[in-house]
Amino acid sequence: MAKDLTARERAVLILLVEDEPADAHLVRLALRENRVPAEVAHVVDGREALAYLRREGPSFVGTERPDLILLDLNMPRMDGFEFLAAVKRDPGLRGIPVVVLSTSEAERDVRSAYRLGAAGYVAKSSSVNDLIVAFGRLSRYWLTLARLPARGK
Repeated sequence: MAKDLTARERAVLILLVEDEPADAHLVRLALRENRVPAEVAHVVDGREALAYLRREGPSFVGTERPDLILLDLNMPRMDGFEFLAAVKRDPGLRGIPVVVLSTSEAERDVRSAYRLGAAGYVAKSSSVNDLIVAFGRLSRYWLTLARLPARGK
């Protein structure tokens, strides 16, 4: 039987890689509405996300490894596909599950994301209510059914 989300011993740490402030806000709202015990670290593109994960730069010294990465695909400087490929090539990072959150429902994007090692692909809905429902399902899977690896430093 699945554990209740509120029964987790610690909040899950999510790295949200999203360049649109409105979308980042909606993700946080959806997590809150679903009572997901999560800390969200937010970065705006793939380069910043890699710096966070590798603890490069003064802003990221001492950061913890996230339990889960939520990744937008269409971002400046380093897009989601480039970031995903870099993470999955890195032996120290490849074990972190990455779930793509994208407005794209194009089959080529879905296939590319999975081919590069994504653990899931969720199409962003323009409806706030649909997004909240989707995040309820996503969080129930990742926080109650799936077993995440122990958080490392």
